[in-house]
Amino acid sequence: MRYIIIGAGAVGGSIGARLHLAGHDVVLVARGAHHEALRERGLRFTAPESTHEIPAPAVTGPEDVELGPDDVLVLAVKTQDSAAALDAWAPRPVTGGGTAGERLPLLCAQNGVENERLALRRFRRVYGVCVWMPSTYLEPGLVAAPCAPYTGILSLGRYPSGADDTVRRVAADLEKSVFLAPVVPDVMRWKYAKLINNLVNAVEAICGPLVPDEAQALGARAKAEGVAVLDAAGIAHADAAEQAALRSGKVEIRPADGVERGGGSSWQSLTRGTGTIEADYLNGEIVLLAREHGIPAPVNETLQRIAGACARERRAPGSMTPEALTALIDAAASPSTPR
Repeated sequence: MRYIIIGAGAVGGSIGARLHLAGHDVVLVARGAHHEALRERGLRFTAPESTHEIPAPAVTGPEDVELGPDDVLVLAVKTQDSAAALDAWAPRPVTGGGTAGERLPLLCAQNGVENERLALRRFRRVYGVCVWMPSTYLEPGLVAAPCAPYTGILSLGRYPSGADDTVRRVAADLEKSVFLAPVVPDVMRWKYAKLINNLVNAVEAICGPLVPDEAQALGARAKAEGVAVLDAAGIAHADAAEQAALRSGKVEIRPADGVERGGGSSWQSLTRGTGTIEADYLNGEIVLLAREHGIPAPVNETLQRIAGACARERRAPGSMTPEALTALIDAAASPSTPR
């Protein structure tokens, strides 16, 4: 199988690099300066054991690729970019007849839980991937994945549930590429668990590293509110003990010499000044569910609003103190605050 990585940033670039190093055919899809760097110099991939030069083909979109029946599409863009990417790739013809949406499997290696629903409108075969992989993309052409003994944990399953031969073949390829890739029958249960953890991303983006006690307390409040909302909505999610058992001793951060570990995906979006951020589909998912079920979610509502403003105004990470953000959240949580 050939793997086409749609969005070769931190997650997509790391998956593509490891697959390439294991001998698989890989095409990296990127835009702008990142694409230019990949096309001219290849991907520079830094891992604990070494820095690798990845000369995989790089393209800007589906018009630059002739799709074949054995291709696997890996969607790794941020959720706010998913609809445009899916619209571009789904109607592309595949050698032998039909379109990508009709014939090719699509894996959503992304945070949040909205991507699979968006994809299933356009693709017949959609697979969820719950990504546990600290990785960094801050400069064009450079991606770092500092974990060992596995580069990351990629739990896979067919969406909305189940498994098939395709996902098992993909998992086998990933297992040979320094990933732990369990095939699970309930992949969204794991993705909802990851969603809870990703609620902290907005705190890190707004306030900077989660070192002060106040910032950690805000993260804990966001997660506790998220769990309460999922429980009220009757949505199953893996608990903390299950997640710890899966990750323990398997994805330990071991940064290479001279490579500084940055923050998470939302922190990286602000650092690169992209103008957008995932908060609408992370904290905003909790807000949506809370509104649907008539319960308040002031912590995540405030985090969604402030993170979005930081992205639009291209503020750097850490533009607000934890104390100032706490005051805004406390005001939103006050019974006297209009809703």
